Amino acid sequence: LPRDRMMDAEIELLLVVLGAAFCIVTAGVHFVSILIVTVRGRFAVGRIPAKLPAHPPVSILRPLCGLENAIEETIRSAYTIDYPEFEIVYCVASEKDPVIPLARRIMAEHPAVPSRLLVGDDRISINPKLNNLVKGWKAARYDWIVMADSNVLMPPDYLLRLLDRWVPGTGLVCSPPLGDAPDGAYGEIECAFLNTFQARWQLFSDAIGNGFAQGKSMLWRRENLDRHGSIEALAADPAEDAASTKIIRRAGLDVHLVHLPFPQPIGRRTLKAVWSRQLRWARLRRVTFPVFFCAELVVGGVFPIIVAAALAAAEVIPFWLVAAYAVAWYGAEVLMAIGLGWRAGIRPTLALIVRDLSLPVLWVAAVSGSGFEWRGNQMNVKEDSLAAAD
Repeated sequence: LPRDRMMDAEIELLLVVLGAAFCIVTAGVHFVSILIVTVRGRFAVGRIPAKLPAHPPVSILRPLCGLENAIEETIRSAYTIDYPEFEIVYCVASEKDPVIPLARRIMAEHPAVPSRLLVGDDRISINPKLNNLVKGWKAARYDWIVMADSNVLMPPDYLLRLLDRWVPGTGLVCSPPLGDAPDGAYGEIECAFLNTFQARWQLFSDAIGNGFAQGKSMLWRRENLDRHGSIEALAADPAEDAASTKIIRRAGLDVHLVHLPFPQPIGRRTLKAVWSRQLRWARLRRVTFPVFFCAELVVGGVFPIIVAAALAAAEVIPFWLVAAYAVAWYGAEVLMAIGLGWRAGIRPTLALIVRDLSLPVLWVAAVSGSGFEWRGNQMNVKEDSLAAAD
């Protein structure tokens, strides 16, 4: 063959090999992560947390802001916790917040559970939740402290499941959110992002010894943060969970995640709300964990299936194998959801596909700007300030 045709053939062969390797590796990582998280989760279903040598008293800090979806249900859930001694400290930034009367009414209905409501805003960072929590951290009575978002549902074994993951060498225990009770298509897409994608990868990372913090529920020992600058040290990053991970790892300790995440009622969502939230998180990940953020471009099913289709178009593999590849890809996610009792069905499955189609667009949008809105605050992660979003 002429030299130029030989070079073209070698390039084509190289592209075929690279394409096939990409499909195999991405699918392998996808299926292995699902298998590990499913087995780990099934082991924890119905499992009574290990008996602790002691049940240390715990302070639960809950930042509140507005009458968000299912807020009464999530506030009340804390009073169902079955644990010997704990207190609840509600933190509200403004005395005009409409959630205050609701919180006080629920507190009055449960006088047996020690609870307080603190009002004030300590502007130590661009993070409004962190600013709201400062007063709670300083006022907490106990040395074990949980920071829990207002939209987290707390089951009766909430504290036991967090403490069950506190093994020697632990510096922080967290839980990612598990999307539940969506109302409408956009809420379903939100669950698709939260559950078999984000929660799955976080739980997988923890299972292989690379746990990192998630701000929905974080169990601290006060000394692990106070010796590194107290709660003000969490202002080092735009997101308090990213700062928490870095502090704990610098201290030579580990971050662990609960075996099964705690649910978050999603309710009705708009497309704008879903997009804004996912864009905010993506831009925060871009500046706090850039290496992991770069990998997000190819972890969904879109690119592997496109490459497989290109191999079929080049007559390297049959088209039926592409269809089987796609069915196996999403079927594995569905089986994981069914096995762990997460959202499953026709609509949740369609939401998985919509989610993956949006991932490349979301990734490009995340690298194209640094601004976002969070609870009415225009923020900019690049400038690390409360600047107007670009």
